[in-house]
Amino acid sequence: MAVVDYDYLAKVIESLTHGETDEVALMATLACELHHSDDRFDWTGFYRVVEPNLLKIGPYQGGHGCLVIPFDKGVCGAAAKTQTTQLVDDVEAFSGHIACSSTTKSEIVLPVFDKNKKLIGVLDIDSNQSAAFNKNDQHALEAILKSVFEA
Repeated sequence: MAVVDYDYLAKVIESLTHGETDEVALMATLACELHHSDDRFDWTGFYRVVEPNLLKIGPYQGGHGCLVIPFDKGVCGAAAKTQTTQLVDDVEAFSGHIACSSTTKSEIVLPVFDKNKKLIGVLDIDSNQSAAFNKNDQHALEAILKSVFEA
């Protein structure tokens, strides 16, 4: 099983996104690069803040995702509402989990901020493996998001 080399991935993403300011283009590029970097990543994508307390699907890789997620529903909603990363080892144990895919066993959802520190969405990575993500994933992904969207 391939496990992502975050240092290398960050350099690739920097080279691909350097100078780009369009948020959707950045999200699409990150979703693609992240999704293909690690076998644990079964669904990788963004949900964008489109109005107060509401997320809509953005660029992603993998099977279909939920189209709309209110801030008060699921792991993505929790990440948006609290503006903190949600690291979920077992989605069945997460109160209010939304089952967009029956194969998802664990996930990590990270808030995405723009250069003004305004929440613009969340990055959702699902895995068909239990307890697939850890603090190393969290810190590396937070650093990549910061370098791409907050710079």
